[in-house]
Amino acid sequence: MVEACRAFVVVGEYGSFTDGAAVARIPQSVASRRVAALERRFGARLFNRSTRAVTLTSFGREVLPSAKRLVELADTLDHNAERAKLRPFRMAVPTICSPLQLARLIAAGRRNGLNLDLHAADPGERAELLRTMEVRAALIAIPPGEGSWRVPLGLAGGGARKSRALYVESLRPSRADRDARRRRIWVQPEDDVPHIRDPLTRLGAAVGLQPAQVLVANSFAAAAADALASTDLLLCSANQAGELGLHWLPIGELAQLARGYRLVTGLSEDTQRTQLLPAAEIGHCLGQPDTDG
Repeated sequence: MVEACRAFVVVGEYGSFTDGAAVARIPQSVASRRVAALERRFGARLFNRSTRAVTLTSFGREVLPSAKRLVELADTLDHNAERAKLRPFRMAVPTICSPLQLARLIAAGRRNGLNLDLHAADPGERAELLRTMEVRAALIAIPPGEGSWRVPLGLAGGGARKSRALYVESLRPSRADRDARRRRIWVQPEDDVPHIRDPLTRLGAAVGLQPAQVLVANSFAAAAADALASTDLLLCSANQAGELGLHWLPIGELAQLARGYRLVTGLSEDTQRTQLLPAAEIGHCLGQPDTDG
């Protein structure tokens, strides 16, 4: 109906099927068929046709204004639909995501009609932003067994990689080294959640580490700086260690320690929209290994 009315309007305005079809960017035969279909629908002729000119019938003049309004409304609807698709979709993501991977995720979203506006935040802030509806979706930190993405954690430092795992027990100072500086494990804000922090803290206490040997840093940059400038270790993913040029090993006593994530939305309609995002691209942002689930 809309396209038939569009053909009717341009032919009526230009008094020619040839000129009207050219303006509408359709073949003349298509314009003729669409107008004929509209005449069959209305049961009345819209044009008087002759070899020299095409003129509106009295019926055609009566219905032309309504046809124009229908075409204008359809064009407005198309315009508004395009604007709606471009409206930013705000989503909270971990601060650990690299700019390159975030850019790739945004590009993937655009290819699927989702204009992402990504807001980096720590775990607690992401959950609060979603609760208050300041974002429409968030990657929430949860135990890895309950999530859609799993990122193994280990310890990274500047020393040479001499084994397949690093045991926290090895950080316990001996009696001979009682006065020596104790190596610390730095936990970044992304991992300051119960299912990661508590098992590590309990392990440290069980193997005889001092409380000050397992610490939560104020930021990832601060934690990384300590690992780069000293013998301290950083709790992180293998991807993060690679970006810092640090040697990464899984924790011998906690080989299954990992981050878990789930993409959560506030509205059911937003859940459908986020399903357009490739899961692999989100996994790359989070640092999930390609071989890990």
